[in-house]
Amino acid sequence: MNRTYNKLSFLSVTAAVLLAGCGSTALVSTPVENIDAVPLKVAELTESEKKHWGHLDLVTDTIPGMSVDKAYNEIIKNKKGKTVVVAVLDSGMDLEHEDLKGVLWTNSDEIPNNGKDDDGNGYVDDIHGYNFLGESYNEQLEYVRMLRLNIGDASERAEARLLLDKEYPEAVQNKQQYEQIFQVVKGADALVKSELGKESYTKKDLLSIEPKTAQMEQSIAVLTQMFTYGDSIPEVLEELEEGIEYFTEQANYNLNKDFNGRSPVGDDPYDIADVPYGNGNPKNIVESESHGTHVAGIIAAQRNNGIGMNGVANNVEIMSIRAVPNGDEYDKDIALGIRYAVDNGASIINCSFGKAFSPKAEWVYDAIKYAASKDVLIVHAAGNDGEDLEVPENRNYPNDDMESDREFVDNMLTVGALASSYGSEMVATFSNYGSQRVDVFAPGAEIYSTMPNSEYEFQGGTSMAAPAVAGVAALVRSHYPNLSASQVKNIIMQSGLRTNRSVIVAGDQTKSTTFDKISKSGKIVNAYNALILADNIANGKMTLESNSK
Repeated sequence: MNRTYNKLSFLSVTAAVLLAGCGSTALVSTPVENIDAVPLKVAELTESEKKHWGHLDLVTDTIPGMSVDKAYNEIIKNKKGKTVVVAVLDSGMDLEHEDLKGVLWTNSDEIPNNGKDDDGNGYVDDIHGYNFLGESYNEQLEYVRMLRLNIGDASERAEARLLLDKEYPEAVQNKQQYEQIFQVVKGADALVKSELGKESYTKKDLLSIEPKTAQMEQSIAVLTQMFTYGDSIPEVLEELEEGIEYFTEQANYNLNKDFNGRSPVGDDPYDIADVPYGNGNPKNIVESESHGTHVAGIIAAQRNNGIGMNGVANNVEIMSIRAVPNGDEYDKDIALGIRYAVDNGASIINCSFGKAFSPKAEWVYDAIKYAASKDVLIVHAAGNDGEDLEVPENRNYPNDDMESDREFVDNMLTVGALASSYGSEMVATFSNYGSQRVDVFAPGAEIYSTMPNSEYEFQGGTSMAAPAVAGVAALVRSHYPNLSASQVKNIIMQSGLRTNRSVIVAGDQTKSTTFDKISKSGKIVNAYNALILADNIANGKMTLESNSK
């Protein structure tokens, strides 16, 4: 499932509302031993920095970005490199977006819209990729499907039943709480607007009111509390509406045992031989299906075109593969999506999704092995549950270890997410972590990128950190095309910035640990260093270290 919603902040205010109103030092630009001496940034990020922080440099800007700007200014300059195809295996994406339409992969062997498989690859009219979901959008979580269809072993179904009995009532209750908070805030907002005689107001305006009634006093108390969660009341109301939508979708679709989101597709999703299905149009089918568009922009939104934002990589073609619904993805779609990307020329596949149950995991494992055999790198999001993936119960599929202690391939990078504040709070509160099962960390909180209808917006998640790393991988493969997927993976892991700082994980101050203990590399991805190490490896000046911590 690719959608993230931070429900913690508003659920914590329910009571208040009701009470009130009802590697190597030679590679690093500044030596490793000096990284921990970088001063903590005190000033708030500027608007420009907020939209661009993932590309900034830790030493120069005191922001834990990936030194992308520095890489372009000092290493890439005017070098173009080889075009790299990056597959975005995700929800549908806006193929007409002003910042993406110029970087789309195009299947030149296919004639558009003639209803034929002109190139004989098994997929009809696949001009910019393929849509394995057809007209479906909302979906159940995998464990709910397992209960509906009675699949998986008995122990997994028993675990699924316990989960559903817990999570479905919680979703319904959360939906009701958000609706209640929304109505209280909306009513208080209307009363204050009338009192002030204007449609917008600041916290200072609010506190200037002398309440003459108990209702006004309560309204001021409610709205004062809301100003701690947003810069304006309309912003707070918008987030509350997003919460209502999120929990409504959970109750109606994701956790609804009687819902069947696959029926519009027409295949048996648990029979991998039941093909073909889907269609050749990998575009988002509704505006809210924005995840794939946001991910694609982080990787490769056209650079320096005077609009929107810059992607990490400048010589990329994006292949859109629609395989992730508004719910949990099917193993069949992911396995066939990976194979489609490999067979049609992708050298990097971004996988910003994950789930806790995978009844046909072997199909995906086989596809990952296939990608490895064809020298294709897979970049995967670590997940947004704030969990330690070393704990057996905290499963996250797909992975490259088959729930064992050893990786079965060396072509997959798992990425955790950073926030923009260097220091104890630089690990995003939602990010999963793990000393062996997460490889690296990269910018993932509040990332500005492309949205459907040529819009732009901030979104956060390990889903945003993974494409940042996929972009760095694309830069390396573009300028050093003879390096293998395994080499690129290990270059990214070994060239990052290491810090010994203590950090808080899962937003819980009692879970403070040192940064080097929450990923296999113990490093922050750095594009500048990656290109330097890639050059040294490609030209035989250095050898890569063994892939062990």
